[in-house]
Amino acid sequence: MTTEPFTLLGTAFHTPERGRLEVLKDHLFSIDAQGRIAEILAPGHSEYEARQNAARQAGTLVELADGQFLLPGLIDLHIHAPQWPQMGKALDVPLEVWLQKYTFPLEARYADVDYAHEVYADLVDNLLANGTTTALYFATVHVDASLMLAETCLEKGQRAVVGKVVMDDPEQCPPFYRDADAASAVSDTRRFIEAVKALDPRDRPLVKPAITPRFIPSCTDAALQGLGKLATEFGCHVQTHCSESDWAKQFVETRFGRTDAASLDGFGLLTRHTILAHSNFIDEQDMNLIEERGAGVAHCPLSNFYFANAAFPLRAALDRHMHVGLGTDISGGYSPSLFDGCRYALSASRTLQSGVHAGLPPEQRGAPGEPITHQEAFWLATAGGAEALDLPTGSFRIGYEFDALLIDTSATASNIHIGMADDTLEEIFQKIVLNAARANIATVWVSGRRVVGNSWFPG
Repeated sequence: MTTEPFTLLGTAFHTPERGRLEVLKDHLFSIDAQGRIAEILAPGHSEYEARQNAARQAGTLVELADGQFLLPGLIDLHIHAPQWPQMGKALDVPLEVWLQKYTFPLEARYADVDYAHEVYADLVDNLLANGTTTALYFATVHVDASLMLAETCLEKGQRAVVGKVVMDDPEQCPPFYRDADAASAVSDTRRFIEAVKALDPRDRPLVKPAITPRFIPSCTDAALQGLGKLATEFGCHVQTHCSESDWAKQFVETRFGRTDAASLDGFGLLTRHTILAHSNFIDEQDMNLIEERGAGVAHCPLSNFYFANAAFPLRAALDRHMHVGLGTDISGGYSPSLFDGCRYALSASRTLQSGVHAGLPPEQRGAPGEPITHQEAFWLATAGGAEALDLPTGSFRIGYEFDALLIDTSATASNIHIGMADDTLEEIFQKIVLNAARANIATVWVSGRRVVGNSWFPG
C-alpha cells in the first residue's frame, strides 16, 4: 500500500520523551510513498529552501495556516469495540448489572456479521475523526465479526491491534455468550490470528492480531494455557484486564494463590507485547515483574472512577519506567476522545496525589509523588502508547510512520483561544492538550494516508 509523497510545512509539537515537549517551529516534513517520515528539516538547513520550492512547484506542499499545528496521532490502548452502541449508557448501575443486563447481551449480537459491520464502520469513522490513529481493540468471541473489525480498520486506514475475545468458563460467563470450550477458544484464536496476518502481510502491517483472554476469571486454566502457547508460537500482542477491581484481584488470588500479573506470567501471557488494562491494584512485586517482562499498562482513568474504585498508581509506574499509555475503555468510559483521556489522567493523578478527604491533615490525604504534567499526559496518549505497543509511531522521527493530526485552533466552535494573551508556543501546546476537541481536528493522516479532512491535501 503506497501513498502520494508530499511535504508539509508548519509548526509541530511532540513529546518524544516522557515529560519533554519539543517544538518544531516552521519545519519541513517529507513523507515518502510508504507513508513514513523521510526527512525533517529546520529553517536554516542548507536544503530547506530548495526542498520547499521543489515541493511547491510539484504541487505536493502542504502549508499550515496561522493557528494550525501538527501533532502526532493519538494511541488508544483499550477499547471494547462492540460496546460502541452503549457508550454513555448504564454507568449508574453496579458492574455486575452493567455486564449481565447490558454488555453481554449487546456483545452477543455480534454473531450477526451485518450488525458488526454497521457498528464497526461507524466506530472507526468516529475514532479517526477524534484523532485516534492507533487503536487496541477487544472484539467479541465471534471469529467472523472480530475479523470484520480488522477488515474495517484496514479499509478505513486506522492502525489497529484487534483481538477475538476468549471467555470459556461456564461458571463465570453466561450460556448465551461464551466460547464452547477451551479447545475451541484456542483453535478459534489461532484461526483469527492467521486470518488477520493474511489481511496485511507487509513487514509493517497496518492491522495486527492480539491474543485476548477477557480476564482471568472468565477463562479456564486450559484456555489460558493454550493461549500462552499461541503467544509463544506467534509472538503477537496479548491484551487482557489485570487487577481492575477488588473483586477481580481477590478472585485470582483465591484461585491461584498469587496475583493477576504473576498468574498471567505463569501461563506465558506476560510478554514484551502484552498490554494490561487498568492494573489499579498491582503491588510493588507486580510492578517489578511487569517491568522485567517489558509489558505495558493501559491506564483508563475515566472508567476507573466508575468501576475500579481506585486510581492507578501512575506516578509510581512512570518513575519505574514501566510502559504506560492511555485507554478510553469504551464503554466503561463514556468519551471516545483521547484529548479527554489526557485531561482525565491529569485529574486522576492530581486527585490521587493530593487526596480528597478534607477532614484529614494535608500531609495525610494523598499518595506520595508529584501529579503528572500536561506534557506527560500527552506523552501517554502518543509516544508512551507507541512504546507500549512497540510500534514506530507516536512522535516525529525519521523512519517513523506519519500518523498525525492537523489541529486548527481557529475552527468553528473552538474552545482554544490564542493570540489574545501573548501565548508562547509552549503555552499554545498546553491550551491544545487541555481544550482540543473533535472540532479542532481538521485533518488526520495514518501512514501518510489522509483518512480525515480536506480533499485538497496530499496523502
